[in-house]
Amino acid sequence: MNSIYKLKDVSLVQYRIGMISLFIVALFLRFWKISQFNSLVFDEVYYAKYANDYLISTDFFNSHPPLSQYIIAIGIWLGSHVPASPDTINNLTGSMRSTFSYRWINAFSGSFIPIIVGALAYQLTQRRSYSLIATFLVVLDGLFLVESRYALNNIYLVLFGLLGQLCFLLSLRTNNKNRYLILSGFFLGCSIAVKWNGLAFLLGIFLIIILFKEYFRLLNWSRLFLSLVIIPLFTYSLLWIPHLIMNPQYNFWEVHQEILAFHQKIKGNDSHIHPYCSPWYSWLVMWRPIAYFYQTETINNQKIIYDVHAMGNPLLWWLSTLSIIMFFGFFLLILFKKSNFYLFLLIYIISNYLTNLLPWSAVSRCTFIYHYLGAYVFAILALAWLIDTWLYSDLLNYKILGIITLILIAVAFVYWLPIYLGLPLTEQEFGMRMIFNNWI
Repeated sequence: MNSIYKLKDVSLVQYRIGMISLFIVALFLRFWKISQFNSLVFDEVYYAKYANDYLISTDFFNSHPPLSQYIIAIGIWLGSHVPASPDTINNLTGSMRSTFSYRWINAFSGSFIPIIVGALAYQLTQRRSYSLIATFLVVLDGLFLVESRYALNNIYLVLFGLLGQLCFLLSLRTNNKNRYLILSGFFLGCSIAVKWNGLAFLLGIFLIIILFKEYFRLLNWSRLFLSLVIIPLFTYSLLWIPHLIMNPQYNFWEVHQEILAFHQKIKGNDSHIHPYCSPWYSWLVMWRPIAYFYQTETINNQKIIYDVHAMGNPLLWWLSTLSIIMFFGFFLLILFKKSNFYLFLLIYIISNYLTNLLPWSAVSRCTFIYHYLGAYVFAILALAWLIDTWLYSDLLNYKILGIITLILIAVAFVYWLPIYLGLPLTEQEFGMRMIFNNWI
């Protein structure tokens, strides 16, 4: 698989400096004031508590597989050895723990997602500029930032799913096919062991294999079956063992029946069920973000709002949706012209976008905007590709369009940053950022 287009590119030195710089920015944004809000934020009431339950040997039932709670538990154990200010310590998890202890490992893990997305972009095109732009865009997204700053599980679903995808692409480019295919299966199994919808990343690979069956016919099918079916299943099953040992009330099959029954009880995207339920099609325009935390106080007779909103960078979000729609148009155009110059890139992004989004159309339970994270990554990759082609176009208007797009996305990120980090805002400042009533 050769580079899909021949344009000027950034140098290797510039690329390394850029990627390191973006990783440092991602780390800083995720760790800055991470210990604020001495409470359990949103679903920390489940995942931080469940993680601590492992450490104190307390039985519990969880409606999702256990991997993310294992990781958070490791973070709590390590973080509990770090000195903490008394005003950041609470016993809401069942033990006296600092907020840093149950949040830091998510922040650290989430910092790698922009880099992995950049690595995917590079493997798809062998273009360092595309990789940098994709990384830059993910760093400037609000939903990935918020999800990384609290003890939640969605960040691990995407992290392991993307690592599985990356290893799959690496297996196509290197001579070490076996090693990377096995790693791909392992990481995909880990993603499913966070949430069942991690299967979408595996389904995306299956769809690509089907659509490019002529290419994959050259590979060993038994090797593909072992790597992408047996190893994910084995990894998923193996990761349940610690939980089942510590929670013996259900065996492996019984716990899956209980999880399925739990989700079947959560009916419909009705605000009476949960005020922030949102149907899958509304995610494309970010119709209903979620307030993870909201607190007010009065300072000098003025109401100050501390709000953490699980929402994306609006401009990045909407442009990404527009870009994936354009990708469908490009795909049809290429088929009509019977050209395959961009075919693998288009099919890879479209296939993974659809497998991460469309299954939610058949889900009857209450769903939330964070369920879009898996599909959103591929929409961002579509936008990054467009920006890359604009920046390196011979036409000045396209170059200007690419530069302006990046600047506006960066400005939008800074503007909405206070509601990602929970920084103090006046009522007027808060209202200016909640530009639609349904965002509140």
